[in-house]
Amino acid sequence: MEALARGLSKKDTKFPRVITCPHEMVAMSMADGFARLTGQPQCVLVHVDVGTQMLGCAVHNASVARCPVLIFAGLSPFTIEGEMRGSRTEYIHWLQDVPDQKAIVAQYCRYSAEIKTGKNIKQMVNRALQFSTSDPKGPTYIVGAREVMEEDISPYHLDQSIWEGIEPAALPPQGVETVVNLLAEAEKGLVIVGYTGRNHATVPELVKLVESIPGTRVLDTLGSDVCFPYTHRSSLGVRIGKDQSIREADAILIIDCDVPWIPTQCSTRPDTKIVHIDVDPLKQNIPVHYVPAYRRYRADSETALKQLNSYISTHQKYSQLSTKEPYASRWNKLAEERRQVLDKAAILAAPPQNDQLPPSTSYLCSQLRKQCPQDTIWTVEAVTNAMFVYEQLQVDEPGHLINGGGGGLGWSGGGTIGVKLASDWLAGGSGKGKFVCELVGDGTYMFGSPSTVYWIARRYSLPTLTVVLSNKGMTSPKIDPNQAH
Repeated sequence: MEALARGLSKKDTKFPRVITCPHEMVAMSMADGFARLTGQPQCVLVHVDVGTQMLGCAVHNASVARCPVLIFAGLSPFTIEGEMRGSRTEYIHWLQDVPDQKAIVAQYCRYSAEIKTGKNIKQMVNRALQFSTSDPKGPTYIVGAREVMEEDISPYHLDQSIWEGIEPAALPPQGVETVVNLLAEAEKGLVIVGYTGRNHATVPELVKLVESIPGTRVLDTLGSDVCFPYTHRSSLGVRIGKDQSIREADAILIIDCDVPWIPTQCSTRPDTKIVHIDVDPLKQNIPVHYVPAYRRYRADSETALKQLNSYISTHQKYSQLSTKEPYASRWNKLAEERRQVLDKAAILAAPPQNDQLPPSTSYLCSQLRKQCPQDTIWTVEAVTNAMFVYEQLQVDEPGHLINGGGGGLGWSGGGTIGVKLASDWLAGGSGKGKFVCELVGDGTYMFGSPSTVYWIARRYSLPTLTVVLSNKGMTSPKIDPNQAH
């Protein structure tokens, strides 16, 4: 606290803004939301083991969704009799002295460590940030006891230019040719994405790729970010676990995706050729995971897509495909198919015929899209209603739709105000950012500690619109047993 007070009092140096959060999960979700929109790592400070535990499933969400967040927690003092400044002074110091505090969250973190002296504390923090900001990005966790935090050190500076994360990886030259051939020779080529839209620059590159090879379609299997314009003729929208396009495709390119399909619900053709490009193609943190790809490449999606587009533009065999058959016919067919899908969504958005009936999710979301500003940022944690939400919001712009991306419900409360804070910051100040609307299920809304969320929103002037979709109970637990049995 002393260091925070000193840092904030200095006018001639940059110092992080401190946000008070009465609940740790909301704090972590807020940091997650901010990092999700900006790509900049955020820091969360919590109290020893109990504060770490209160982060709860927000650590899971940040890990699964690849969000760069640095977590710092104190440790109970390790001296008892006043041997050092910072020795134990309270009863609770004995009870919070656990054998391995890092183990509480280590399996969800890219890096976890203990600061053992103040003399290299800047190096330790920078190392944690390197892991957080290197692909696959995610949370890191460092701890330090009070004796270490109370240590006197001589001021010193580091050259921050040598503490950057790992540079994005590229496809090997042969891999570029393999992928282009795969899509160009396919009759029903399919690109499956999951996280590519986190980097907004990947979206126009993916659009360029599928327009260069007309007939190639794009399926988003997560809806975590806007990975591809929803209304584009090549878009198949968002589908989780299964889709007819997966069953029909003769060539599939998977990019930055954890679960392209669920084998018990959907399977590919026996002759389908599959290539997987990912910053983590083997999914090192998932014990059981495999995709039947005949080529796997560890590469950054933006870098890889730029390579593919450059290869196409410089090779005459591929650069004029859009003017040739059967590609031109496939391109026209995609436009008609997408129009039919959007027309169907419009029919589903019809108002209820009986005034006594509640509005459908489709109708509600269609009206929200019409009434909210065109550049609204939507934060979605609708779970069982998510597909209806995506079908009606029809978001095309990168960074304008975000969901938790993980399995820890309750993200959207803190995540939404984190996104709002980030939007204001990007725009240059409080109230200058975009309008933010949260769409959340009733059960998930309660998980998000709304009293804490609104306390923070009021204190820091972070107005958002929250729409609670009432299922009159928990719908997901009803669906899962039916699928299993």
